[in-house]
Amino acid sequence: MTLALETRDATPEDAAACAAIYAHWVEHSTATFEEEPPDAAQMAERIATAQRRHAWLVAEREGRVVGYAYGGPFKARTAYRFSCEVSVYVDVTERGGGIGRSLYAALLARMEELGMRMACGGVTLPNRASMALHESMGFEPVGTYRRIGWKHGAWRDVAWFQKPLGGDGPPASPGE
Repeated sequence: MTLALETRDATPEDAAACAAIYAHWVEHSTATFEEEPPDAAQMAERIATAQRRHAWLVAEREGRVVGYAYGGPFKARTAYRFSCEVSVYVDVTERGGGIGRSLYAALLARMEELGMRMACGGVTLPNRASMALHESMGFEPVGTYRRIGWKHGAWRDVAWFQKPLGGDGPPASPGE
């Protein structure tokens, strides 16, 4: 029996749990190019920053945060204001149970509601699970930056994916 999963907006109280989930990926993988895990205070600031114009969601099971997803600006220039970069991280003990898909579905819907028209995600290679997640969510591969990052003693490639949201034109009320 699978226990119910609740997806909701993150609060400052979720920062420590998000930091703990992320610490594993920082220290033991190339899923992120950060080399030092942020602490709870730094994570709380990241949550607040994301929620100013985008979103940060958590997945919770029986009162425990088991994953999170967030959106942020793709790039700083105004022309990119309707595009966002999205990421998802799941507790290493919870992988493979659909939490990433659930979080991404909720996040992408929220990004569309906020007026985003293109979602972008980067995947450090190799990472078949993350590539499969992006493809299952309707992301299309659009290119690979070769040898773009150095982590764990080797050069790393990053594949980029994108997914259209909403429609062809800008939102009726851009919320700028």
